[in-house]
Amino acid sequence: MSGLPKTYVQGFHDAELCKRMEYRKLGRTGLQVSKVSLGTATLSDLYGDLDLNEAIEMVHKAVRSGINYIDTAPYYGQGRAEEVLGMALKSVPREAFYISTKVARYEKDLVKRFDYSAKRTRESVEKSLKLLGLDYVDVIQIHDVDMANDLDVVINECLPELERIVKEGKARFIGITAYTLEVLKQCIQRAPNRIDVILSYSRHTLLDDTLKSYVSFFKEHNIGIVCASAHALGLLTNSGPQAWHFASEEIKAVCRQAANICKAANIELGKLAMYQFMQLDGASTFLVGMETRKLLDINLAAYYNGLDEKESKILEQLRKTLFTKTLNWDGVEQAEYKKAVAEASK
Repeated sequence: MSGLPKTYVQGFHDAELCKRMEYRKLGRTGLQVSKVSLGTATLSDLYGDLDLNEAIEMVHKAVRSGINYIDTAPYYGQGRAEEVLGMALKSVPREAFYISTKVARYEKDLVKRFDYSAKRTRESVEKSLKLLGLDYVDVIQIHDVDMANDLDVVINECLPELERIVKEGKARFIGITAYTLEVLKQCIQRAPNRIDVILSYSRHTLLDDTLKSYVSFFKEHNIGIVCASAHALGLLTNSGPQAWHFASEEIKAVCRQAANICKAANIELGKLAMYQFMQLDGASTFLVGMETRKLLDINLAAYYNGLDEKESKILEQLRKTLFTKTLNWDGVEQAEYKKAVAEASK
């Protein structure tokens, strides 16, 4: 059991739930963040139709329950997630949460999706603050640095602009995100002491646990580790992924088999995935996307209570029969992006 965090607000929070939540230091930032944190790609059309009122209630319940770190991005619904989150946060005390948003990834159109320029970075931060209804964010992140054609534009143009934005008080700390772990490492090596936080997604799941081998590097550099996407962007759930998912048919088939086994046992694969996800030593927080109070309850139950005997047996069965090797989609989006840009330039 944890003590009450600095973000605790008497009269707003559920004190008992906050005491049950563990809070961890986010690298050199000094922020004490909840072990479970809230991702908001789900507050858009990326994962199907959104019930606005339910989403707002979910955000309120999450923060009252002790979740104090919230992550969003302009790309999620082209600003819709930030807009919905802004609506929800109007009735939440600012001191009750830490928030991160991103720059560099924007459009659904693959050709126009990424822009690491200083000009677009500045415009993006201003727009995000307006949509969120905030004067500043706690962490501003460069979204998917592994999609840049050359890291030079990230380090020599985007990052310096974010440093100026931090000096202006519109953000407090700087982070980077990527699916390809080696690129996160390269960025930190090329920009020493300039990056405070990394976000790695879908790299500590039932499918792929390669983040483990990078933890010591990030810790040596005093980098806060946000371990994101317990469910591998929807793959590891009973309902399955969206049509846009970059995973191969082989990976999707394995996950469908796992979901069918769970459905037959009246178990939610997502709960097993959430439990597995949180078994990583060294991460500061475990970020999971949610859009309903029901999903929030399932994920918090996996954190508070672990798995029962039946769920544990099914998880062990899945590990031994289906999730026996590393399965990922590294390089797939990069290849599609480069192909689309090349075709558009002809």
